[in-house]
Amino acid sequence: MQYRCDKNERPLSVLGYGCLRFTKKNGKIDLEKAESEIMEAIRGGVNYFDTAYVYAGSEAALGEILSRNQVRDQVYIATKLPHYLIKSKAGLEKCFQEQLRRLKTDHVDYYLMHMLNDADTWESLKKKGVDEWLREKQAAGQIGSVGFSYHGNTQNFKALLDAGQWDFCQIQYNYLDEHTQAGREGLLYAQEKGIPVVIMEPLRGGRLVQLLPEEAKRVFAEADPERTPAEWAFRWLWDQSGVTVVLSGMNSLEMVRENVRVASEARAGELTPEQRELYGQVTAQIRKKIKVGCTACGYCMPCPQGIDIPGTFRCYNELYTGSRRAGKKEYLMTTAFRKRQNPASGCVRCGKCEKHCPQQIAVRRELENAARELEDLRYRALSFLVRHLRIWQ
Repeated sequence: MQYRCDKNERPLSVLGYGCLRFTKKNGKIDLEKAESEIMEAIRGGVNYFDTAYVYAGSEAALGEILSRNQVRDQVYIATKLPHYLIKSKAGLEKCFQEQLRRLKTDHVDYYLMHMLNDADTWESLKKKGVDEWLREKQAAGQIGSVGFSYHGNTQNFKALLDAGQWDFCQIQYNYLDEHTQAGREGLLYAQEKGIPVVIMEPLRGGRLVQLLPEEAKRVFAEADPERTPAEWAFRWLWDQSGVTVVLSGMNSLEMVRENVRVASEARAGELTPEQRELYGQVTAQIRKKIKVGCTACGYCMPCPQGIDIPGTFRCYNELYTGSRRAGKKEYLMTTAFRKRQNPASGCVRCGKCEKHCPQQIAVRRELENAARELEDLRYRALSFLVRHLRIWQ
């Protein structure tokens, strides 16, 4: 296993265990199966385990497994505060104490603000005393490092990094999202600031494995028939020194062993120019099915209405190039679950974006198309609840 250090020079395994996708049986986590997989990962050198308050049953399952095997002190636990559900400092404490009980521990090593997507939301949380409470917990030894998980664009990510004293952060990043979400620019910005970065969705929820076009699979297979698409995706990430930990939602022993093997071999800077070119070829094959030819260059931004135009088009394209469920879920997280909601339907057709688009995209028309498909009844209902119940405020 390879290790990369955090701000405090603690060695973190480059492969982290994402605890969202434990196998379920009859609606409940299959604890025995999860235990065998977690213990196999620990034996393979994995020491970073990521969960969250809102991952149904996950914290309790992880806590039980670590406790019954007496390995809590061998690993680092990362979990997340659902700040969007918290209304007071007393609520913070109640939630945190429940997390400690679930995890059967007296401290959390890495604590994240869950889906913190803009600096304005962080400023609102600070006014509620969240920042002060976090520092108190750090001083008491109950929380180690403080960070946030992020879904949004590069501009907002960099502003959020600048808005707080963060020990680490977590972003969605893979070779298909190289220039969307926080992107490579965001990764490098965090690296320049000395902030370790944890990667989620390295396989885009399996999109870069099971749902790869046959032409894309052939590109990888011809280059090296022994490497799976998953291995290619992981090696692309570990090739970058700014990546500290890559999370994988492993739910089979075979997956654990394969990922541990790759994590033990991969090194930063190991990919050749020819190998890097392969990712461009694969990405081109994936993008053949896209609806909008947006390159996420950002020339259309900022939108006067606050709409994340490249982000909207990415979610819209996901409906056709990957998973409709994933596209709608990400759109919901990045537009409705924010202090200032910014749906595509908020476009006032001013046309400023189109004047600057180097791809000459009919942005206003495509935003209307995207809104028609992405803002369905479920989206509108959840957006209404967030807005009127003052969730995320």
